Amino acid sequence: MDNINITIKGKPIALKRHRSTRRGIMYDPSSKDKFIIWNQIKKYKPRNPIKSPVTLFVTFYMPRPKKHYRTGKFKHLLKDDVPEYHTNTPDLSNLIKLYEDILQPSFYLDDSQICRIQAEKVYSKQPRTEIIIEEI
Repeated sequence: MDNINITIKGKPIALKRHRSTRRGIMYDPSSKDKFIIWNQIKKYKPRNPIKSPVTLFVTFYMPRPKKHYRTGKFKHLLKDDVPEYHTNTPDLSNLIKLYEDILQPSFYLDDSQICRIQAEKVYSKQPRTEIIIEEI
């Protein structure tokens, strides 16, 4: 089987913890985010979900803050000492969890099939998330 390459436009979103109301009813605050992302990735869905072990390669391209850019007539240029990797919130693990939840069960049957994950958060001018699902 070929790899499944998925590109999701927009700033990467982290999974939010489940909440409860005063009456004790549990709800998922990430449900709207999951719906928006699902509408972008459903076109990549395979005919049948993968049943064998998989590897996920995930790259989160985060937008750069204004402080990384110079000022004045050079405001479109980056400063010399800006970092390549995004080290602020959201956590990498919370970002991965959201996309794992969305991909299951349409792309693979269960999270337990994921045997390897390679993930990183980097800065980019075009915020997006790129996911490659590789069958082992």
